[in-house]
Amino acid sequence: MMSAALPLALLCGFVLAGLAATLAGLFCMQRMMRAAAGRAETYRAECAAAVEAARKDIEACSRQLLEMRMGPPAMAVPGFPRPGLNLTNRSQALRMSRRGETPEQVAAALGVPLQEVDLLLKVHRIVIDSH
Repeated sequence: MMSAALPLALLCGFVLAGLAATLAGLFCMQRMMRAAAGRAETYRAECAAAVEAARKDIEACSRQLLEMRMGPPAMAVPGFPRPGLNLTNRSQALRMSRRGETPEQVAAALGVPLQEVDLLLKVHRIVIDSH
């Protein structure tokens, strides 16, 4: 009888050991699932906060855009008229050129752009050459 009980006892021992290992595995699995659920909840909360912050930023930008559209149009500030070649300056520029002064010197003396002095002298030459 003793020899028949030994294999049965070993079999029961292995079954109990397997059952204990299975229960330990289930408890570990349950603990890991709780930890994963906690991490997922934290991540979900962070994402929700980021989405809310982005939504607030978009609303603020929308309000600013609406205010800009509804506000008065920007008025261009008229600039001061640049000094140009009036009749007196033209006569003086032609006189200075006839005296041998360079266009740069004429422009600096009269306070007008060099391009205007060059244009005046070219037009004057064309008129003189055509007569």
